[in-house]
Amino acid sequence: MIRLLPLLLLAAPAFAAAPEEFQTPAGPLQLTPIQHASLMIKAGGKILYVDPALGRYDALPKADYILITDIHSDHMAPAVVDKLRKQATVILAPSAVAATVKDATVISNGESRTIGDFKVDAIPMYNLHPGPDGVFMHEKGRGNGYVLTYGGKRFYFSGDTEGIPEMKALKNIDVAFVCMNLPYTMSALAAAEAVKAFHPAVVYPYHYRGGGVDPKDFVRALDGSGIEVRLRNWYEN
Repeated sequence: MIRLLPLLLLAAPAFAAAPEEFQTPAGPLQLTPIQHASLMIKAGGKILYVDPALGRYDALPKADYILITDIHSDHMAPAVVDKLRKQATVILAPSAVAATVKDATVISNGESRTIGDFKVDAIPMYNLHPGPDGVFMHEKGRGNGYVLTYGGKRFYFSGDTEGIPEMKALKNIDVAFVCMNLPYTMSALAAAEAVKAFHPAVVYPYHYRGGGVDPKDFVRALDGSGIEVRLRNWYEN
């Protein structure tokens, strides 16, 4: 059953935070939070967006590559994709997204693609528990999380998920972006438990507006774990 989720009263800032820079053997990678689950990556002279949906894009560069995780409107916005696309833009998405976003190349759970200097691995993302109405908001197999590899550095973007076995089994993740909000994904404490299992070097909580989740609880839960937690401004207020 496909349902659109509410936008949870999200504001629409321009750049919500300054770029983060990571050094790799292939050169620097800059990662800029935009809003909620939307972010921009710049590396090797190319621009890649993950879930360009919320926020403002008028001043941002066109995309060489776009990754989309799921069909909900805080992840998939065909009008924003059309604004960012060029003639040669490569869009990777699960089949449910490709049915709506034109010219998207389907990538399914467990599959990999290489786009330029980036390797993309599609990771399952789903709910372990049904919502209050008994329906799974994110059923297994519909959406993708992604592991993006550039210059040997591995970046994980969870999409909408709970702390599933496939997340906990991830290996050698340098930087992780992990969702938390209720009842759509998971609590801050559940997210921390999952992160402890795959132990990235750095983790950013994102996708946390709504559901009474406080990312500071996530920080406290990971205290002493050896995992660096970075809080950034994903929302204007």
